[in-house]
Amino acid sequence: MKSLKHIFKVCIIAAFFFQHLSSAAQDQRVADGLVKIYQKGNLTDSVKFELLKNLSFNEINDLNLSLKYAEELIAFSKLKDNNKYLSSGYLQKGNKNRLLGNWNEALDAYFKGVNAAIKAHYIKGEGSLYMAIADIYSITDDHQNAMVYYNKAIATLRETGDAVSFGTAILNAGDDYFKNKKYDSALLYFKESGIIFEKANYLYGKAYSLGNTGMVYSAQEKNAVAKANINEAIRMLEELQDYSPISEYLIYLSNIYVKENDLPAAINSANRSLQLATSQGLKEQISTANLQLSALYEKSGKFGEAYKYYKNHIAYRDSLNNIKSVQNKANLRTDFEVSQKQAEVNLLNQQKKNQHNIVISLFTILGLGAILLLTLYWYYNAIKKEKKRSEKLLLNILPFETAEELKQNGKVAAKKFDKVTVLFTDFKEFAKLAEYLEPEQLVKSIDFYFKEFDAIITKYGLEKIKTIGDSYMCACGLPTANQTNARNIINAAKEMIDIVNSELKSEDNLIHFEIRIGVHTGAVVAGIVGIKKWQYDIWGDTVNIASRMESMSETGRVNMSETTYNEIKDEFDCEYRGEIQVKNRGLMKMYFLGK
Repeated sequence: MKSLKHIFKVCIIAAFFFQHLSSAAQDQRVADGLVKIYQKGNLTDSVKFELLKNLSFNEINDLNLSLKYAEELIAFSKLKDNNKYLSSGYLQKGNKNRLLGNWNEALDAYFKGVNAAIKAHYIKGEGSLYMAIADIYSITDDHQNAMVYYNKAIATLRETGDAVSFGTAILNAGDDYFKNKKYDSALLYFKESGIIFEKANYLYGKAYSLGNTGMVYSAQEKNAVAKANINEAIRMLEELQDYSPISEYLIYLSNIYVKENDLPAAINSANRSLQLATSQGLKEQISTANLQLSALYEKSGKFGEAYKYYKNHIAYRDSLNNIKSVQNKANLRTDFEVSQKQAEVNLLNQQKKNQHNIVISLFTILGLGAILLLTLYWYYNAIKKEKKRSEKLLLNILPFETAEELKQNGKVAAKKFDKVTVLFTDFKEFAKLAEYLEPEQLVKSIDFYFKEFDAIITKYGLEKIKTIGDSYMCACGLPTANQTNARNIINAAKEMIDIVNSELKSEDNLIHFEIRIGVHTGAVVAGIVGIKKWQYDIWGDTVNIASRMESMSETGRVNMSETTYNEIKDEFDCEYRGEIQVKNRGLMKMYFLGK
């Protein structure tokens, strides 16, 4: 009886601590304490859920052990049909795989976690998982997708009132701006996150904001203030026993010492980074630290040491790049080349047989000649048809002017347009509906609306840029500039609203949605990038503001910025909404198009 009372007491104590740990920072001491409860067993379901969640979260010394706790939490959540804890399990699984350099496994876990969070109506978990997905895209240099998911995370977490999670999303978005050398934007995001963490008394976040701010100052050659920020961040994180970010900050500190011609200090910082990364099993940072040491030893004339560290860098870099996948692709290429050679041999043999037949009979020569002429004629027509088909397909993907430039030059130069109007649409609650609908029915419904939108923008001379899920993006004023781009966009927006509203009353086998639209006018840069799967795209602050106009619109309404309003105010009735706070933009004047 005594032992049962003891177990009951332990469960109550554990539950009390869990209530205070759910939003706290990682702490190895917490994991060390909780593991004793875990080993005793005989826990209630609610306590076991929290126990596994916090063990996985706080175990930072042994990532594989933390991963084991996450897998157990996932299995237990599935057994008990608890989607909220299932999403937490996938989040922890993704986080540990990310630290171990297993990015594909991490991304797979995060997307599964999003589905579980949506089913559980767990908004905070959904936002945290969006942020984690964005982090992976940021790591893999997919800036466009990273910002899509950072914006989703920020918008979702804003609703929760959780300052720590909200600040973290802003911090990570700033990190992506930093990676893309947009230092002014990165600095604004880092400083804003620091203010949020300061108010919430969240020391980990405050340390990260300081360290990241130091990295920006380092990139801007402001070495003194960069060192001050980074050293303070390292000091705080050492006290908190959070070593993973210290490894990265030490590399930046090493680079600052290089700029100051202090090679011993630079090597010392890089060595500290490598030791920390190795002890924590952080593959990406191990690779980076080895590369840094290789460069430093080469600079100091110690080429043997430089070569040793460079070999280590290559080994870890290849493990991160999944060399097995590269080898499989190489094997496929080899097989293709072998088949091509065999085809050439077969063709040569056939030609020899034809020559033998020519010698045998003049009639055979005439017959083969006729067949050859017919075949060439057929090939000529087939090639002609395929060329027309290819050009038609190219024009369906790219504007005419862009397609012509691509055919003539083999590439397309990016062009700036000073005045373009950009439109974004979004269907209300599409993500939630998507969870409960058959994929075929959902795609059929979206296809119906997007075909209608295609017809509308063709009517008004707009350029379709792309669709992202349920979002439709188009613009006017490019690739050929015009002075009526804002008016054309507004006319198209009105017809889009009308067709969506009229379909709400339809009784058919389609799913119908409500829509909101955002519009902004400004400068953009347009062009195509890469060498495969070309897509005509636009970039610039105008695109971001147009997206914000859409997210701050209302269903059935067209929300526009002041610049668009000034272009069309004499032709259309508009409603002034006032100055509205826009993330990272401050107050902006907005207008609804009149009904």
